Amino acid sequence: MNIEVVGLWLVALGSYLIGSLSFAVLVSRRMKLPDPRTFGSKNPGATNMLRGGSRLGAALALLGDALKGWVAVWLTIHWLVPLGVDPLATAVAALAVFLGHGYPVFFGFKGGKGVATALGILVALNPLLGLCSLIVWLSVMAVTRISSLSALCTAVATPLFSLFILSVWFLKVTVFLLAGWLLLHHHANIRKLLSGEETVFRKRSS
Repeated sequence: MNIEVVGLWLVALGSYLIGSLSFAVLVSRRMKLPDPRTFGSKNPGATNMLRGGSRLGAALALLGDALKGWVAVWLTIHWLVPLGVDPLATAVAALAVFLGHGYPVFFGFKGGKGVATALGILVALNPLLGLCSLIVWLSVMAVTRISSLSALCTAVATPLFSLFILSVWFLKVTVFLLAGWLLLHHHANIRKLLSGEETVFRKRSS
């Protein structure tokens, strides 16, 4: 087998294993919180942990899930590609770490929807792209207080940003694939939004 192909497979495997670290579950176990897979949307992510009442746990899960996306892609760009690995490995790492988050081998292949991990990936690909995506998410969230709608709007807007910000064609394709994947992961939320049943996060009174 070609050495370049072997390198791509190793990047895919390593990134997938990094993505399989479900920080919502790990943080819940460490903090002795309810398993996020057992309540609410049963989604092991920061938003569902917030529904469970732990702001700190949600913040730590958000940070961890974003960080693993960033680490997998950043290491590929700045360590592996300079060592001679095919530049296409960057796209492979991004898709593999996202796959790991959604279908983690360590947790029965039942993972989260990947919003935080996608953000970490985007920041690693291009900080400006990550910033633009974050601004969209925060803006929609501030107006609607609906996390899923914020994610959906960001998934639609980010590929458009990538057309102007990214210069490498296969990275643009990667962003489009990640966005499409996010939209598919939110199919249940789309139904709830259309029926008016989606959860709205209310501001806490002082």
